[in-house]
Amino acid sequence: MMGKTVVIIGAGLGGLFTGAILAKEGLSVKVLEKNHAIGGGLQTFKRFGEDFDTGMHILGGMQEGGNVRHICRYLGIFDQIKLKDVDDDCTDKLYFSEDKTFYTIGKGREGFVTSLSKSFPEEKDNLYKYVDALFNLTDKVDLFNLRPSQGQLSLYAGSNEFLIPANAFIAQYTKNKRLQSVLAYMNPLYGGVKDKTPAYIHAIISSLYIKGASRFVDGSSHFADLLAKVITDNGGEIYVNDGVEGIEIKDKLVHCIKTKSGKVLKADYYISAIHPCTMFGLMDTKAFPKAYVDRLNSIPNAHSAFSLYIKVKDHSFAYINHYEYYMTQYDEIWNCSRDDRPWPLGFLFMTPPVSDQDAYARKVLVTAPMPYSLTLPWENTKVGCRGKNYEKWKKERAQELLKLIEELHPGFSKCIDKIESSSPLTIRDYYGVKEGSICGFSKDCNNIALSQVPVVTKIKNLFLTGQNNNLHGICGVPLTAINTCEAILGANYVINKINLCKG
Repeated sequence: MMGKTVVIIGAGLGGLFTGAILAKEGLSVKVLEKNHAIGGGLQTFKRFGEDFDTGMHILGGMQEGGNVRHICRYLGIFDQIKLKDVDDDCTDKLYFSEDKTFYTIGKGREGFVTSLSKSFPEEKDNLYKYVDALFNLTDKVDLFNLRPSQGQLSLYAGSNEFLIPANAFIAQYTKNKRLQSVLAYMNPLYGGVKDKTPAYIHAIISSLYIKGASRFVDGSSHFADLLAKVITDNGGEIYVNDGVEGIEIKDKLVHCIKTKSGKVLKADYYISAIHPCTMFGLMDTKAFPKAYVDRLNSIPNAHSAFSLYIKVKDHSFAYINHYEYYMTQYDEIWNCSRDDRPWPLGFLFMTPPVSDQDAYARKVLVTAPMPYSLTLPWENTKVGCRGKNYEKWKKERAQELLKLIEELHPGFSKCIDKIESSSPLTIRDYYGVKEGSICGFSKDCNNIALSQVPVVTKIKNLFLTGQNNNLHGICGVPLTAINTCEAILGANYVINKINLCKG
């Protein structure tokens, strides 16, 4: 593949991982990014003298033996990543407002079962069976385990049990309704929807974080910089502030890409790391079969999010080395994506670590799942031009969240120095993500073919990568990057290279 050229649209997590792998394997890589900064969900921004993460908050797969750890070792960057593991005895703390009950989640299989058994002692045996079932399911997925595969790499292994709805999968192991909701607490991380989200999605995410979670120290942007350095150190180029103006198709092949600055780029291969529906808008409407375009346009997107970025007063609020989940009612646990429910139904609360971290937090991040439909009155507006009503609406939503935070941490409002907020429209416009979805396309076990988008397309030299193909996040996107790269380099090529680097 030496001498072959690649142009990648989008320098988010998917574009950077895919570009880094291909550059390392000798291809000449050019990456185009419409924003002034690379990273997509890895971006940070500075407010009030602090750096705030925009999207990547929770990291799985970085623990010893983790799949993302292995991929990063193969790229030669793992030892440079600034990470801090959450506490072993409390990786997550859950709070249900309905009965004002806290639950603590411990690390590892034994820690998970032991911690929840304190609240549900009669369910201990069932909890062991449940955790075993999670890992048995994920053990069958070659791509997740970085095993060579005979067929197309996918997170879906084809077994019928993979397509049980996640809520039904949980219900197989406990009849306790309260425990069922507790076991589903991570579903906002993957856009979980009752009777739709496949069990394998729940199993992969749950098992990943049971093994242990990490966080970026001083923000996630340095991780994007490390991936970018792999590209540039191997002769690649990254262009920022230069989005794609058009993709020219001739004879069912991409002929060239034209950028807003006037560049005309030609390559052997082209990879779209942006939302597929956004990509369609960059080319002739007849480039793809109408049925294909209609199919992808019809796939529902997972929920978006409303976030608070809070600078706290010096030495006013203790640093918390785990994540905190606030939920309102047990029976609302699967309804975060619904716009016919009161908002917010819950949120994730965290104090991000810094390199000189002491006993006190410097900043707080609060992320609450939010349906995109709640922002429809301002759908046709742009960043900075949404009007006074939008700013008023944001302030009201912020106050609703702050009121609930007071229940979780009484007196928190007195610790606030300054506060900023963002909405689904912010995510949509900065990331170029349809409807501001934080998890990409919503997965539906009733129609798995609809929600599994292959990385290959009907245009032979155009490939897809990113969160809309297999799974989103710090684990799913790198795995899809492997899938995309192997569509170019050959089956199991990258997997075998990664396995050679395992230490």
